[in-house]
This record gives sequence, C-alpha cells and structure tokens, in this order.
Amino acid sequence: MVNANPGKASYLAQSNALLRKNLTYQKRNKCQNCCLFVFPVLILVLLVVLQHYVDQEQRKEKPRLPPVPHPPEMLPALQIPVPEGLAVRSNHLPFQDLPDPSCRNNSSCPATFLFTASNNSFAKGVVDGMFSTATSVNSSDQLDLLVLGTDSPDYLSDDNFHLYYLQNNCNKRSSISLTINRKSIELKCMEGLTLWRNSMSDINDDIFKAEEEMSEFAGAFDLLNSDSSSFNVIVWYKTVYNFLSDSASEIPVRFLNMVSNAYLQLLRGKGSQIPVEFIKDMPTHNYLNQPNFVTLMSTLLFIWIIIWLFPVMLQALVYEKQHKLRIMMKMHGLGDRAYWTISYGYFAIVSSIYMLCFVAFGSLLGLSFFTSNDYTIQFVFYFVYANLQVSVTFLAAGLFSNVKTASVVGYLLVFVTGLLGNFLFQSLLEEPSFPRIWVIILELFPGFSSFRGLYELQQYAFEGSMVGDRGMEWKDLNNPENGMREVMIIMLIEWMLTVILAYYIDRLSSSSGSCWKKLSSSSRQPKLQSNEPQVSLETESTDVVQERETVKRSILESAGSHAIICDNIRKVYPARDGNPPHTAVKGLYLALPQAGCFGMLGPNGAGKTSFISMMIGLTKPTSGTAFINGLDIRTHMDEVYSMIGVCPQHDLLWETLTGREHLMFYGRLKNLKGAALKQAVEESLKTVNLYYGGVADKQTGKYSGGMKRRLSVAISLIGDPKVVFMDEPSTGLDPASRNNLWNVVKHAKQDRAIVLTTHSMEEAESLCDRLGIFVDGSLQCIADAKELKARYGGMMVFTMTTTVDNNAEVEEMVKLISPNANKIYHLAGTQKFELPKNEVRIADIFEAVEVAKRRFPVHAWGLADTTLEEVFIKVAKAASSA
Repeated sequence: MVNANPGKASYLAQSNALLRKNLTYQKRNKCQNCCLFVFPVLILVLLVVLQHYVDQEQRKEKPRLPPVPHPPEMLPALQIPVPEGLAVRSNHLPFQDLPDPSCRNNSSCPATFLFTASNNSFAKGVVDGMFSTATSVNSSDQLDLLVLGTDSPDYLSDDNFHLYYLQNNCNKRSSISLTINRKSIELKCMEGLTLWRNSMSDINDDIFKAEEEMSEFAGAFDLLNSDSSSFNVIVWYKTVYNFLSDSASEIPVRFLNMVSNAYLQLLRGKGSQIPVEFIKDMPTHNYLNQPNFVTLMSTLLFIWIIIWLFPVMLQALVYEKQHKLRIMMKMHGLGDRAYWTISYGYFAIVSSIYMLCFVAFGSLLGLSFFTSNDYTIQFVFYFVYANLQVSVTFLAAGLFSNVKTASVVGYLLVFVTGLLGNFLFQSLLEEPSFPRIWVIILELFPGFSSFRGLYELQQYAFEGSMVGDRGMEWKDLNNPENGMREVMIIMLIEWMLTVILAYYIDRLSSSSGSCWKKLSSSSRQPKLQSNEPQVSLETESTDVVQERETVKRSILESAGSHAIICDNIRKVYPARDGNPPHTAVKGLYLALPQAGCFGMLGPNGAGKTSFISMMIGLTKPTSGTAFINGLDIRTHMDEVYSMIGVCPQHDLLWETLTGREHLMFYGRLKNLKGAALKQAVEESLKTVNLYYGGVADKQTGKYSGGMKRRLSVAISLIGDPKVVFMDEPSTGLDPASRNNLWNVVKHAKQDRAIVLTTHSMEEAESLCDRLGIFVDGSLQCIADAKELKARYGGMMVFTMTTTVDNNAEVEEMVKLISPNANKIYHLAGTQKFELPKNEVRIADIFEAVEVAKRRFPVHAWGLADTTLEEVFIKVAKAASSA
C-alpha cells in the first residue's frame, strides 16, 4: 500500500472524483440511457405515422381540396326540406290548417312556415306579403326579386340539386328556365304556406312533433311586439352543413331578408325592398393538410415524455440510498456540497439534453408544435421545468428506501399526471366559469404546471396552423388569457424553494451528524470533557476499570497519543412494535493507540455493529461521545471522514463499475492524484490479489463474494487513512485468500489504528494486539490474547486414547497427577480431562505418560493449553448468567 498521507481532498477534488464516477457509471449503463432517449423519438415518430394514416382516411372520405382564396358567389336561397319531407297533417300533427298528406303523391306539398306575434293582425299583414302571387323573370339578374329555396346543401357542386322559387300559389308545372354560372337551371315553383300559432312554445312543440314523423317545417318566426314603429323578430331555420365542401349554405341570410322585405313593403308599399344578390364564404386554407391530429394529441403525449425522466432519476437516487452508497462515499470523504453540486448538476444537464433532443427531433419531423412556437420561449420553459423536476426528485427521494417501490410510484405518477391533466385539468382550463384562483392552486403541482405550459404551446401551434401564422411569441405572454407567463413564474419559485428544502432536509436526515453541527457552537478542536459512568463498578473486571481510567486521563490531558477515545458512548434504540427500548451499547470506554489492531469479539447481537455504526457516522450516539484524532464524532464527523477508512459488514459497491474504477474513485476522494493515484490503485489491487487475470477490469457485479470482500478491504485502506474500521473483513474468503488478507492487515496496522470485528478466534489471535469481548452491550474484558487465556483459561486439556479395557487405569493415572482433574469427554477409548494449571507441571505429565506406556498400550495422547474460543465462550456464558 502507498502510505503517503495526501491530506483532506478539496471541494474541487471531491467534485472531480464524483463526476468521473458518474460519467463512468453512465457509460456502463449506455443501453438504458439509449432506451431513455429513444422513447420520445418513438412517440414522435408514432405521432407522425398516425397523422399520415388519419390524412389518408380523410382523403378517402372527402376529395382533396385546394385552399380557397376566392370563394365563389352563391345564390341567396332558403334551406328547405326535400319535397317528400315537408310537414303535412298526421297523427302527431292533427291541425286542419296543415296540408293533406296526399300532396306527397304528386310532389305538390307547400313549404310551411309557422309564425306568431303579440299583434296578430299586424303579423298577418307582414307574412301575407312575403311571397308574391305571380312573377315574370327572364334573366338571372332579376333573381333577387324571387324568394329562392333549395334542398341541397351545396348546389354549386351538386349536379342533382333542386332550386325552387316560393309563391303564394303555383300553377301546375310552373317553372322558370335560367342560366346561372353557365349552367341551365330550371326553377320550379313551390307554394309558401304561412300558419299562425298562438305562442313560441306551440311552435317549438310542432317542430319537435314533426321530427317524430320524419317531416319538417321550412321555418318559423316570432314577430314579438313588432308594429309600425319597431321591428323585432326571432327566427327558426333549418341548418344543413356540407362537410364535403365546408359551404356556408346554412346561414339564414335570405330568411331574415324575406321577413324584412315583407315588413318594409307593408309600411312603404310593394315597390320597397332590400335586394340580396348573393352570399359568399370567407377565404379559407386547406385545413386537411395541417397536422391537426398531432397538435391536438401533443399535450397528453408530451407531458408523458417530459415527466419520463422523473422515475429514472428517482431510481438512481434511491438506489444509492438503499445500498448505502451515499453514506459509503461520505465515509470516505465526500462532502455534501460536492455531492449536491455534481449530482444536481449532472441530472440537470442530462434533463436539458433530453429536452433539447426532444425539441430538435420534433422540429426535424416538421411538427407544428415545435416549429410554430418561438424557440426561445420553449427553451426557457423546458429549462425551468427540467430544474424543477430535478429538485422535486431530490426531495421525493427522501420518502423512499426501496428502488422497486420508488419505481412503481414514479411511473404511476407519470401516467396519472398525464391522464388527470388531459381529462380533468384541461376541461377546467376551458371552462370560463371555473375560478382562476383554483387554476393557480392546481398549477402548484409541478405536473399540472408543466401540462398548462404544454397546453398553451399546443393551442398557439394549432391556431397558427389553422391560419398559416406563427404560434406563441414573447408578446403573447402579455395576453391575460395566456397562462405561460404565470406557469413560468410558479415553476421558477417552486424550483428555488424545492432546492432549498431538499438540501436542508438532506442535511438534517444525513447520518453524517450534520444536524448536530447545526446545534453545536463548539470550535474545530473542542475541549474534551468526560462523562460520568453509567454502569456499576462492582460488575466490571479490573482491565475494564483500568481502560476507563486511561480514557479519563487522556481526556483531561488532551493527549494526542490515542487515535480513538470512546467516552461513555451509549446507544439506545427506541421502543417499536410494542417492544421496550433496547440498549445496544452500554456506556463504553475505550482508548486505542495510533498504531495497532483492536479486535472486538462477541456473540451476535452483542452491539459490535452498533458501536462501529456510531463511530463511522451511520447512527448517532444516544449519549456520550467518541473522539477520532481529537475530533468529536458528534460535531466534526465531516472532518473525521477524511481520515478514516471503512470496510462495512456488507459490500457496498456499484455493480456496473470495475474494481479498478472503485479504487480510482475512492482514491480521488482521499486526495490522491496523478501518478500517486495510479500507483496506489495498482498496489492495492496487487495486495488483495485482484490485479492479475483481468479481474481488476471486471465489473464487480460479476465478482464472487470473496473478491468483493477483498475489494472492500482495499477501498478501506487506500489513501492511508489513520483509523480503519473493518467489520468481519474475512467473511466468505477461502483459506488462501484469508491468509493473504491477514498479511495485508498485519502490514497496515504498523502505522494506523484498526478496529476489527470477527467471529474467527484464529483471525483475532493472529491479527489483534488487543482484544475486547463484548457481551450484551458491555465490554467484559480487554487485554491481549495471551493474557486473556492466562486469566480465564486456568486449565490445561489432557487427552489420551487407549483400549476400552484400560479406561479405568487412565483415570487413575490422571487423578495421581491432578486430584482435581475433571473429565470432560469420553468416547470409546478416548478421554479428555481438564487439569488445573496450579496443580500440575508439564514434566510430571510427560513422566506419567511414559510409565503408562509400559503398563498398557497408548495409541495417542496430547496436552493443550486453553484456546481463545474457550475463553470467549466462558466469558460470554458468565456475562449472560450474571
């Protein structure tokens, strides 16, 4: 390992390390990223294909018509029913003044008009003059003298149309032949019949009843209070819109003119009239060629496209949280400022590129949604929304701890937002009576604010395509009906507030102890203060009491000779699910020197992992504190991280990064640069046997469990940390790899303090200079292995194997050697005895065995000192029974 201490990494060094790691990580996930960017492309292409299909279907139903810059002139004809559909007397209309149904046999039924008024006689005088009794017309220039009617929506394009002129009485086969628009047209005479009804409601009833008989009135009108000094009229008229030609034949111009002329002639004489020569449509574009389908569907589909990034970013953040990769980076020196700068900036840039590709590709496809609206407005809208979405993602990430849950909720939110926006929010926007204040309140939800912006862009693009004009421009933002400016302001304010809130919550919820830092006003090097013990001195061993005295003396002297000082540190987990509070660590005192390895032994649940979790910042102490190189873990954990290394109990690795890339990243966090970084990485890989065979450049997701453990150990030691915590580092290793790892730890402990937890007594005895046995949250004893075995293992184990017939003689021999010997094992001819060390000498045992060999056959025998495992079991049982 490279032992040069590079010091704490600067903000720029941390940012550089995280940025390089993120770029490498995304490079490994290129397939996922390609799919992410292909999604909007596929949607846009699908829209264009659907538009093409819709256009083809429309062309099948209606001929392709060019734009109409100069619409033709049309005769001012009334729209009347076809002859066989004219109203006649029936069961539903039993009025005697209606025509007899027999008129349909010879197509002589009149066009019936109903009328009513406040003044019956005046109204009758008006309607009597609506139709002339006889007329002589021989030129199309005189058609304005006639009241014309037609049963065709568009007689200019319909070769089978019929044109009539209405009179009070028609002679048989009365007709007029004229040439109109170079066509020879025969105008047939049709009788115009006017019938009185008592009220407007009676007229409505008659018209409705006629519809049940599949017949129709030609029209109706109410002259209200009209008299010689005022003229007021309400008309009922038939409308038939010709979708094939977009004609304006339904306009009741001639109907109003007919009534007005009758009123004028009643007052001024037969010669008075207001002629109407023709009616004419306004110039129109070819609407069929415009991408109306794409534009109208764009809001729903595009809201799905731009929100699509939310669950993707949420998964990435929750993944780091679920696998504790964020805290792993923090424990190796990554500060909050660097993390937020790079992570936020990275997602913001990715979102901006995503939006840019979305707009660029849509423009290349020629979609009017993009090409019609001002690009600078679109840029500002998408930029503000992208940043708001990133900040909301950081805020939402704090609500989830599982990637699958976050994914389901994220994607569900995408689709629900689109559907609610399209089918609920849009209808509220288009409802004039809906209060504007509620629209603003709904827009506070980021999904609806983005939907409103897309809706405005869609509306302006659609209207622009209809009239051949540009879509939204900056001047349009001053329009009070335009909600784009309102949405941009809301999103901008929400962006700022969300970023601040997300950062603050992240700092408070961070396990780095940052919230303690806010509540503490101590300086960088606080004065160390001792806490009073909370355990009984009577139950503690001498070495534990001595350790407490060492801690007190070190605190009072503020000596820098100890790398770790634990001052009555305590951890209590609160009551949960009906269970009482659990005390995991009960007032621990510990002082570790600058170099050496301290081993923590204890059964499962003894509190070892809780202790290490407090020391590395995963959890906060309930009371007491600890100092690492003089820095309080409660208030200066960020500075502590720059000088510690951690090998957690479970491997915290990115599965798509290689072993080399992991070490490069963490080496940069330890402020290693250039040649020193490469040398440290190379030596670390070689030391843990991950260098050869291409293993170093293999993704860690393909590593075995043992390879991952070795990489975790290498990560904890890179950058020459002064204090290293290793939680069961040899778990899952084969004997050869375990022996190699032990050599690494033995070399590393020469110039740093190592705290190691293990269940292997062999490992503890081989690596640790001092051992502490931890039971039920308390330190029971602390000393080196030899001293512990001497103190708690006052027995030697004597074993002898002979024939079954000589078992009694073996027992007699052992009793002669040690009267207080205790047989602890007996199987066939093999027996084991515990011999108190104060009763025997090793020479006496050898002499007794030689005598026994002459008396009976001895197949095997042995003498062993007490093992560390036996000491551990003895201490653990004694502590549990106390």
